[in-house]
Amino acid sequence: MPSYLLQASYTSEALAALVKNPQNRTEVIRKAVKSLGGKLIGSWMSFGEQDVVLIVDMPDNVSAAAMAVAAAAGGSLRSTKTTPLFSIDEGMEIAKKAAGSGYTPVQK
Repeated sequence: MPSYLLQASYTSEALAALVKNPQNRTEVIRKAVKSLGGKLIGSWMSFGEQDVVLIVDMPDNVSAAAMAVAAAAGGSLRSTKTTPLFSIDEGMEIAKKAAGSGYTPVQK
């Protein structure tokens, strides 16, 4: 099953609500991912540009995008980003295919 990195940033209102009433959102997220046929591998809080980082396994791109859209539609997030992840073996296969693609760069 493909893996995805999901990153999200809360709105200031959502952060204020979490400060007032701290909540572990992991089970809510786990249930939503599971309902879309996926599995939550891990979830972390972070600081900087992103407030939440998740690794999920999802059946396909549509399911991963549906999770991101559902979370964004709730109104608690100011931004989301979903990144497909590739195993090292897949990365090596990608490199081999790229090498044999016949692509040539723009000539100067």
